[in-house]
Amino acid sequence: MFLFFMGFLEVTWIDILDILLVSLLLYQVYRLLKGSVAIKIFLGVLLVYSVYLLVKVMGMHLLQRILGQFIGVGVIAAFILFQQEIRKFLMLIGKTTNFNSKTMLKEMFSKKEKETEEQFNINAIIESANILSSTKTGALVVFAKTSELKFYAESGDILDAELSKRLLIAIFQKYSPLHDGSVIIANNRIKAARCILPVSENEEIPAHLGLRHRAAIGITEVTDSVVLVVSEETGNTSLAYNGKIFPVLAKNDLKNKLRILLSNDSNAIAHLEEKEEKKQMNLGSQEL
Repeated sequence: MFLFFMGFLEVTWIDILDILLVSLLLYQVYRLLKGSVAIKIFLGVLLVYSVYLLVKVMGMHLLQRILGQFIGVGVIAAFILFQQEIRKFLMLIGKTTNFNSKTMLKEMFSKKEKETEEQFNINAIIESANILSSTKTGALVVFAKTSELKFYAESGDILDAELSKRLLIAIFQKYSPLHDGSVIIANNRIKAARCILPVSENEEIPAHLGLRHRAAIGITEVTDSVVLVVSEETGNTSLAYNGKIFPVLAKNDLKNKLRILLSNDSNAIAHLEEKEEKKQMNLGSQEL
């Protein structure tokens, strides 16, 4: 079991596996916190803990006791300071774990395109998006996939109405009491309107994107939902998925992208994401 000795330390396969798993965990936590204010606090806590381990190994008992008390209280403080990040982390775990038997049966036995048509009335969505875009009416529509997003739906007004083009247009009209916020659609029904979504703290989001787009990105960072955004300033339409924004340039483009993102075809979704990333990189290089 022993591999080699490092001074007074005996290194085994278990130790190497332990180090690799801890490194992976720290890397995932860093990725989760990257771009937010919490990353500085996290690095500070990590530095203090590293000093504590070094002091413990060197046998500096007084300093070890002081730092040990700090770290003991620090666990409780971490839950208070990182409550939003911890909640996001747990939601990400829930996002990747799907035990919905209906969804599993659909993935195994149903055709993906037919499945999407049954779950969402694509034509009504596209027609309403085109009308809202032409009149420069701001809109934020969330499509729930594996979860009905009840927590976010309860933050607004519950409708539980059948999905239709006229209803979507009426909700987002400027003088409608329900236009401010997002609409959540699940199982081909408008579950709620005027819903509050988490705003993304990612610093890499372009400055020209406002709070509507940041909210669209924010909900897709913690759930597997798809979000349709219509800009109130320009009338441009975009789709958000997995923390990324996909600009829509034409009517057919919207239909194709929406069908792919709402389907359960992971390969098609990954291909679309890769394609969009290349487009954005090309646009960035042209601007430079």
